[in-house]
Amino acid sequence: MSVRSLNWLKFGSLVGLAFVLGLLFAGVLNLPHSTLAQAGSPRGLVIKPVQAPSMPAARPLVELSDAFSAVAEHVRPSVVYIKAQRTEKVTQQRLPPGFEQFLPRGYRRQPETERGSGSGFVVSEDGYILTNNHVVENADKVQVQLLDHRTFIAKVVGTDPNTDVAVIKIDARGLTPIALGESAKARIGEWVLAIGNPLGENLTFTVTSGIVSAKGRGQLLLPNRTERSIQDFIQTDAAINPGNSGGPLVNVRGEVIGINSAIASETGYNAGYGFAIPIDLAREVMNQLISTGHVERAALGVRVEEVTANDAKYVGLPDIRGVTLQAFADENSPAKRAGLERGDVIVSIEGKPVEYVAQLQQEVGFRKPGDVVKVEVARKGGVRKVFSVRLISQSDGVKLAKGAETPDNDNSPAPKSTASTLAPIGISVEPVTAAIAQQIELPASIRGLVVRDVAPDGPADGLLRPADGQATEIIVSVEGSPVRGEADLRNAIKAAGPGGVISLDVYRAISGSDGSRRIVRLRLKDKD
Repeated sequence: MSVRSLNWLKFGSLVGLAFVLGLLFAGVLNLPHSTLAQAGSPRGLVIKPVQAPSMPAARPLVELSDAFSAVAEHVRPSVVYIKAQRTEKVTQQRLPPGFEQFLPRGYRRQPETERGSGSGFVVSEDGYILTNNHVVENADKVQVQLLDHRTFIAKVVGTDPNTDVAVIKIDARGLTPIALGESAKARIGEWVLAIGNPLGENLTFTVTSGIVSAKGRGQLLLPNRTERSIQDFIQTDAAINPGNSGGPLVNVRGEVIGINSAIASETGYNAGYGFAIPIDLAREVMNQLISTGHVERAALGVRVEEVTANDAKYVGLPDIRGVTLQAFADENSPAKRAGLERGDVIVSIEGKPVEYVAQLQQEVGFRKPGDVVKVEVARKGGVRKVFSVRLISQSDGVKLAKGAETPDNDNSPAPKSTASTLAPIGISVEPVTAAIAQQIELPASIRGLVVRDVAPDGPADGLLRPADGQATEIIVSVEGSPVRGEADLRNAIKAAGPGGVISLDVYRAISGSDGSRRIVRLRLKDKD
């Protein structure tokens, strides 16, 4: 063999050995066996699926997400979509003579039909559904659609405008009722889901999440609110929009804790402040509506307001809680007969603490007329007393609770002032004269000091100024004693001392209508 042939043989052997070693290393290192030119991919590239790495820190979020999904899947079959139709009643008005010629022959005004929608949820297998009163109020026709798209015509069983709760019923069996929880046990900060039909048919059976932002929200300026309205809302930041009304607010156990009812928003859409009627309140109303078709409430026969910081200090309460008895509904008020007095702070009913007006309304209202309840009050200096009050029916015309309403402007000119200033409480007053009494139409029994001016941000800033074009306020008594002149008020201020609190009985005179009385507690200025 020639040297040239031997060299080619050695070179071929080296190439073969290199190829074999390459295959061996590829197997050991687990390199891909495919090439960029392999078929089966647009460019011959095969991409292996990548599995997400295990992240223990994210496990609670995964579990929470799974919980939300499980609750939503469990609850959504119980939620319904409600469409209500209201037809305006038309009354034919007679036109002035000669105007008929401007209308088409045979013209008759046609009734207008108003359509709205909302939500609700099933509470029994045989078709009872809980929703808001304002969803079905005055409806001629109520239609209910289930999650499975079945549609029924519903009957309105009963409504309660004071709590904005209504019960309707459909002719169906085997429905999936939702579990009712206890709103009293709901905690601020706990997760909740709001389920309903925001914005109508386009977004039916929507689920949103949030937390319980607050409890015991009241005094919301809602449409159709009256002095008998019971406002005790759960606040949530779960997205609630028009159409969500009547739907359930549920906790992570799938229990309803509230009925989505209102939002606080300048635009009319969700701004993060939604409100739900507590299910404990709604359950009481629902049971009465199903049993009798209406709600009967008991009453103490008082008008009350939320306690202020000055009220609490005046009666020696360590916390600002309770309700202040402003007035009695009439002379036959059972509370007055039992011994309660205007200015008392009601702190408990039957031993259960009362912290705000809506709570008192519920503790009293859902008892039976004729029941006797023990009412505990706090008075000046920390005195506590308990009275037994026999309740009467609210339908007897006795108002359960009502704060002093802000009057409409009265533009009648105020009498010429000869007022003097009381610096410790920041007001100017003058005695009621015969001329003043006649001009502001005071009853003969009302005399005292007319409030002429109030210092802004002063102790008496809550009193009205006649210069504002509003009603006139008269200080009738101080510390329970009639005020005949400025000296009586100065003496009470001196007795209370700097930083003390005095109690005023104030009469609000409104031209052309009956006046009202209220108790006002003023904290005097501290020494400079």
